Amino acid sequence: MKIDGACHCGHVTYEAEIDPDLVSVCHCTDCQTLTGSPYRVTVLVPRERLRLTAQPPKLYAKTGENGRRRLQYFCPECGTPLFTTGEGEDAAEWGLRWGSIRQRAELPPRRQIWCSSALPWIDGVSALPGHPRD
Repeated sequence: MKIDGACHCGHVTYEAEIDPDLVSVCHCTDCQTLTGSPYRVTVLVPRERLRLTAQPPKLYAKTGENGRRRLQYFCPECGTPLFTTGEGEDAAEWGLRWGSIRQRAELPPRRQIWCSSALPWIDGVSALPGHPRD
């Protein structure tokens, strides 16, 4: 599936060819901290199927809970998280941050990872009262 995406301000844009079956939810505490939310949604893509189409993102490198170094790319202007990858062999696959994908409504998650870090109340969110707009 061909997709395109951008950061919130449009400074960094990209195109990619993805497999919709590779969309996942990550509950790890690193993703919780980096997003400020209970989980992060990512779609995996081979690096050669991702093409930047505007300005380059900024890089932040960190060591994950699993001990591997992860490269976090984000917009230097608005801070939107955009991509992640690893080093060496791990650099062949990139994770596109679902919120930056224009076609995200067509990309439901297919699996969950790091479920041991999932917050105990996450399954009850759909039962909360809601408002269409506030």
